[in-house]
Amino acid sequence: MRSFMGFGDIYLTRDGFERLQGELAYLKTVCRRQLAKAVGEARSHGDISENAEYDAAKEAQGLNEKKIAELEHKLSHAQILDDKNIPKDEVLLGATVSLKDLDTNEEFQYMLVSEVEADYAQGRISATSPVGKCLLGHKENEVVEIGIPAGTLRYKILKITR
Repeated sequence: MRSFMGFGDIYLTRDGFERLQGELAYLKTVCRRQLAKAVGEARSHGDISENAEYDAAKEAQGLNEKKIAELEHKLSHAQILDDKNIPKDEVLLGATVSLKDLDTNEEFQYMLVSEVEADYAQGRISATSPVGKCLLGHKENEVVEIGIPAGTLRYKILKITR
C-alpha cells in the first residue's frame, strides 16, 4: 500500500468502522446471551462428560469470544480514513473507481478498502488484491493492465470519487 500507513494499522472507511462496531456489539450482547443460554440448557441434560450438545455449545461460545477478541483488536488498531487529506484525483484507499473493461466495454465500479472491509458482492475490493494493487496510484483516463491467472485485464479509469 502507501508509505503513510503505519505498521499494524488497519485503515477503515467510516462506514466500515461503524459496521465492525455494530458487529462487535451484536456478538457481545445478543450472541453471548444466546450461547450462555444454550450452554445452560445443554448442561441441564445431565452428565456433561458425554454430552455432545454441551460440547458444541461450549465450542460455539469459545468461537464467539475469539471473534470478539479479533474485532476488538482490529478496532483498537483502526485508523479512519479522512477524505479531506487524501488526494481525490488518484486511486487510493477509500476511493470509488469507475472502470471500463476495454475488452468487453462493460462498465462497473469498485471501492478500494482494506482487507478487513473487502466484500466483493458489495463492490468493495481489497487494495491488496491483484486488481486493487494495480489500480492504486493511477488517475482518471489512465489504462491499467492487470495480470491475473486467467490472462490480462485492461481497464480504463473513468472516474474517481470519495
